[in-house]
Amino acid sequence: MNAQELSTKKEAPAEKTGYAARLVIDYPEKLDRLTTFFRLFMLIPIAVILGLITSSGQIVTNTVYLDEANHVILRTRDVAGGVAAGIAAATALMIVFRQRYPRWWFDFHRELTRFGARVGAYALLLTDHYPSTVDEQSVHLEVDYPDVENDLHRGMPLVKWLLAIPHYFVLAFLALGAFFAVVFAWFAILFTGSYPQGIFDFVVGVMRWGLRVNAYAYLLVTDQYPPFSLK
Repeated sequence: MNAQELSTKKEAPAEKTGYAARLVIDYPEKLDRLTTFFRLFMLIPIAVILGLITSSGQIVTNTVYLDEANHVILRTRDVAGGVAAGIAAATALMIVFRQRYPRWWFDFHRELTRFGARVGAYALLLTDHYPSTVDEQSVHLEVDYPDVENDLHRGMPLVKWLLAIPHYFVLAFLALGAFFAVVFAWFAILFTGSYPQGIFDFVVGVMRWGLRVNAYAYLLVTDQYPPFSLK
């Protein structure tokens, strides 16, 4: 192994010096006008699948008992929950009390986040690839597995959601801007077959910003505060 190869090997870890969650979407040179026109209808099946995984479910329990007058009373109790939300809460508790982040929990979170990003990219007209539940396609999303004992403070999961509030406000305005940008891009694609490069970069930047906030406050993979940046 020569000196140049040795230097390359030593510098390889530097690739992880960026934020713990990263998103890159390939810019499409041409987009299909027909699928773009009917995108909302084509999105429905895969959006339902994603919703079944991420949305809160509801468990209804009924209890029947007799009161003092021997009247039958039915008591109903609703319990809200969901797979993704449940694992997120369990991850927070595991970090706080055991300072552990089970690898398979992380893998589930990462793959679900990737799937959600593919669905989001398709909905925002950034790609013509129908979202796959497995393949990366043109949406490249990376999330680093944390070294919990060295990189994560066990008390931070209790306050991260609060510390991220400034980002929520900024993202709300950015999301509104992205909505109008996508509407404009929809017309541009119908007439030209192309997604304006500047609008594409802006919409991807908003997705990237949201990913970093999600990684900080809910995926809990880093204690590094998300930068206020689209880059």
